[in-house]
Amino acid sequence: MDSIKNQSISEIVVTGTKTFKRKTESSVIVNIMDSKTLSNLQVCNLSEGLKFQPGLRIETDCQTCNYTQLRMNGLQGGYSQILINGRPIFSPMMGLYGMEQLPVNMIERIEVVRGGGSSLYGSSAIGGTVNVITKLPKKSGYEINTFYQSVNGDASDFNLNGNATLVTKDKNAGLSLFVNKRNRDYLDTNGDNFSELPKLENNAFGLNAFYLPKENQKLEVSLSHLREYRFGGEMKDLPPHLTMQSEERKHSIWLGSLDYQINFNQDKSTLILFSAFQNTDRTHYTGIYPDSPAEIKNHLANPPYGISFARTIQGGFQVNHRFDQFFKTKNVLTFGLEYISDQVNDEINTYNYKVNQHTKDLGSFIQSDWDITPQLNLLSGIRIDHHNLLNDLIWSPRLALLYKFKNNTQFRINYGSGFRAPQAFDTDLHIAFAGGGVSRVQLSRQLKEENSQSLSTSINYDKATDKYIAGFTLEAFYTHLRNAFVLQNIGQDSFGEIFEKRNGNGASVRGLTLELRANYNKKIQIETGFTLQNSLFENEVEYVIELPATREFLRTPNQYGFANLNYTPNSNWTINLNYVYTGTMKLVHFGGADNFVNDAMIESPSFSEFNTKIAYNFPLEKLKSNIEIYGGVKNIFNAYQNDFDLGKNRDSNYIYGPNSPRTFFVGLRLRG
Repeated sequence: MDSIKNQSISEIVVTGTKTFKRKTESSVIVNIMDSKTLSNLQVCNLSEGLKFQPGLRIETDCQTCNYTQLRMNGLQGGYSQILINGRPIFSPMMGLYGMEQLPVNMIERIEVVRGGGSSLYGSSAIGGTVNVITKLPKKSGYEINTFYQSVNGDASDFNLNGNATLVTKDKNAGLSLFVNKRNRDYLDTNGDNFSELPKLENNAFGLNAFYLPKENQKLEVSLSHLREYRFGGEMKDLPPHLTMQSEERKHSIWLGSLDYQINFNQDKSTLILFSAFQNTDRTHYTGIYPDSPAEIKNHLANPPYGISFARTIQGGFQVNHRFDQFFKTKNVLTFGLEYISDQVNDEINTYNYKVNQHTKDLGSFIQSDWDITPQLNLLSGIRIDHHNLLNDLIWSPRLALLYKFKNNTQFRINYGSGFRAPQAFDTDLHIAFAGGGVSRVQLSRQLKEENSQSLSTSINYDKATDKYIAGFTLEAFYTHLRNAFVLQNIGQDSFGEIFEKRNGNGASVRGLTLELRANYNKKIQIETGFTLQNSLFENEVEYVIELPATREFLRTPNQYGFANLNYTPNSNWTINLNYVYTGTMKLVHFGGADNFVNDAMIESPSFSEFNTKIAYNFPLEKLKSNIEIYGGVKNIFNAYQNDFDLGKNRDSNYIYGPNSPRTFFVGLRLRG
């Protein structure tokens, strides 16, 4: 049964080198999550899916609006770059809510590269890169999927999505469409009539298409629109500024890309021309209803509503050329140039808050992918960035060595450098509630770029027979940050706490990630990943005045991981059981709420989250279709935070653990 042998070993990846390669032949480790796995896990969006990847952790960072961020190898969201079809159009503003806004039915697969070896993609790829590859049509068909979720028995969550594909008979053109609709009620878990999960109304649609003018040419286009309404805070049917405390967000986002590829020189050479864009319009409210008559009068006259605008434009080209006789061996040389413009304007006049930032980056890269021997591959390259916020050119080299021992073992060592420009990232654009006011982040006028040096080494082993495949990957990683960005509380004004982003002396992150995997006869499949790591600043950081300083990264557990077991006894039944573990971590808890008066440094408990799904498939042979009925439970044992703040003066950033309590779901899927 060759398909079992080739199931994982022969997977093709593109993110590690910007060219198509088999996983076992790539000098950079690339993890893959496909649409079938996402379906088995019963995830609604990108955010829920990424927590089932080794070395990755998704955390919820606001009790009121529930924005999420991705942490890779112990580094927070601003150190990770999310790509859409290989293009860096996932802007800092999208980083707040975008992972929840990308519905799972638009995703064909997700490729993950951890660590600085992904520096080929430019700024902010220090922690790693996540490449979301959307669905291109392969064959004509359709799918309609609807499900209902009951969150904690109190909030309803309705989801409806559909996909349709059409491919011509000669397969020289195809069109793929998706639509998605989600409505979720807000949820209060501690009885104070303030939500822990916000109300959501999501609508999304989009298309992907390809056309082959000739056998050696390909044109691809994608266009998507995401619309979201999000409201959290006091659960009353009132305008936001009349509630005791709330956040309201209205998003309208357009995403698109256009790629043209031509192969020539007997397919030894490839030219790719590409362009992509993202445009976000947002209106929002973040406020607390005051107590004194004078403050109430001013609040009603000038409620803190705001507007946001973000636009990302990218364009460039890439040339690949294969040398078949490079010192009698094969070498693929890649050269490219890209320009990225990212404009963010975010303001709330009432708070005298305004971010007006336009970053421009011109990056060029060259890479050599050299098969020195059949067993030894050397990947080397450099990226040069000219960034408008920096005076000097940034040189980011990368080096990766792969040694293949026999047919089932690979040893890898990777080095890469990277940088983050002195600009506002996702968390800096979030206004939080704390101490009876709102907290904001401002950038120090002396802020300069942050640089990184990353090193990793790994061993990958897989044993395959006609009946099973089993293996493991053990990776050790180390990243050193110079001029590391830190947030320091510098006091408060009449609106609340003010934090300043400054450069610290340095920091280091080191750890181990172990992956285990097995598949028996396409019936039983298990995947696990567990990370032990340590993240420390070189010197102690005072996060809050009058609280003890610490070298530890906040909100960063030293242990986290997942396990995913899928059992398919026959073509009708699919049973899934999965698990997510989050270890203890330090975080600041600001006082001011009814049940928590003083500021404190807190260590959160650890959490174990179990989830399950059971599905049964009915084939409709005459209609050439299938009906699937499924159901299950997320967070079976209700492992959820139980010490949320009460009332309007809560610290909304005091949130940790799983993103939702116990949730039951049932669904129906029709496909053909």
